[in-house]
Amino acid sequence: MAGGTPVGEVAIGSDLPRQKGIATPDTLKSGCIAWVEKDGQPRRAEILSIKETKSGKQFYCNFDNFNKRLDEWVPVARIDFTQEVEWPNPEKDKLKDVKAKKAPPATKKAQISKKNQKRTTKREQSVSSEIATPHPWTDFVESQAQVQPAAVSLGGDDSKSHINPEAVSTPTGVDEGDAEDRDDGNRREEGEFSREDEIEKLRTSGSMTQNPAEISRIRNISKVQFGKNDLFPWYFSPYPEVFSQEDVTFICEFCLSYYGDETAFLRHRKKCSLQHPPGNEIYRDDYVSFFEIDGRRQRTWCRNLCLLSKMFLDHKTLYYDVDPFLFYVMTSRSSKGCHIVGYFSKEKESADGYNVACILTLPQYQRKGYGRLLIQFSYELSRIEGKLGSPEKPLSDLGLLSYRQYWSENILDLLLDYNEREDRVTIEAISSALAMTTQDVEHTLQAMKMQVYHKSDHKIVIPANLIQQREKHKLKLRRSLDAGRIQWKPPIFTASSRTWGW
Repeated sequence: MAGGTPVGEVAIGSDLPRQKGIATPDTLKSGCIAWVEKDGQPRRAEILSIKETKSGKQFYCNFDNFNKRLDEWVPVARIDFTQEVEWPNPEKDKLKDVKAKKAPPATKKAQISKKNQKRTTKREQSVSSEIATPHPWTDFVESQAQVQPAAVSLGGDDSKSHINPEAVSTPTGVDEGDAEDRDDGNRREEGEFSREDEIEKLRTSGSMTQNPAEISRIRNISKVQFGKNDLFPWYFSPYPEVFSQEDVTFICEFCLSYYGDETAFLRHRKKCSLQHPPGNEIYRDDYVSFFEIDGRRQRTWCRNLCLLSKMFLDHKTLYYDVDPFLFYVMTSRSSKGCHIVGYFSKEKESADGYNVACILTLPQYQRKGYGRLLIQFSYELSRIEGKLGSPEKPLSDLGLLSYRQYWSENILDLLLDYNEREDRVTIEAISSALAMTTQDVEHTLQAMKMQVYHKSDHKIVIPANLIQQREKHKLKLRRSLDAGRIQWKPPIFTASSRTWGW
């Protein structure tokens, strides 16, 4: 969440020159760049959207050199109208229209063949993202030729297997193409809508089928009161459209019901009798508890959980059909009940062997070690199932950091233990001991510069600086889960309960 433009993101605005002038709250429009107060300092920000709320007009600002999760709705008082604003360049839209007119129309044959193609499934998208992931092996080999760290060597034969699955598509029947042709005809009869109107409509509505490249930039919920904490969402979440007009959205921290009116929310709190997630408690210690919730049995609660988590996850796409998922919710206990700290979900039957589909620690509990407990619990369940687990790809930026830290710490501890016993180790042995896939183990070793090829043999080398860093980390007090306290058996589901309810 630190300021600064991440790799791959550009500063606001375009390189083209813009006209400048003095604006007023009524003349300021989307696309303008103004000076907005943030953290007590004036900062350059682009106005992405404007809305009317009960407290007045608000502007959605994307701040220069800040991550987009720090975008926010700001009132008129935080905008400095004494300084000139940069007006949007009208030439940009004209160029788009010219390019659209020059583009040759697609032939009817090409359109039909495109319709007959099968839509890419979730599994195929995941496989494609794994194949497209850059491999750090080339950079690693080059760095080994330059740097020779003092190290402890663990030899071992490593028979690595690289799996490159191919996405298989099935031809679509003719009936589906005919149905789409009829749908296209109905759309043409209804009339055409401008692209700007459609985008603005999706930005402010609760549509769950929006285009993430265009609309997900705009956050629709300004502020959430969740228990005793005030949360400021990072991303769009498809709550009903009426909630985008509210200054504060009230969410019950036990049943996750949402309200726009404080009086209605307080009336609900007096009647709500739920004090913990509606599932089976499968783990408890002096610190946290874990509950297992079946998405098919508790649909409303799980859907509300997905809506809540979408406010802090940029790439989450599933909100409605929760039947094929299990949700494992971590809570902290108090005299009033069990308060949600975070959760992860997993498919009841994953074709790719994933043990986590979505994972989140709520913002008020982040940077306190709870994310590590969630990851550890997911691997403990995989160990009980007798399987190797891996999170669903691609991971978010914060999720990737958490998993890499967990993988590196556990692999390093295991290797040091092998070194003390002077035993040989292989990637397969590390994988089975930690319930991790061999791909995750191998990529972690390469990212840590610990895998080398020496004298016709693969070897694992532990640099001295990593050993020193690990010793310092051990001095910090960190909580961990006791696997012996888990009261859980792998559930068995019928075919209807683990398939999509479409």
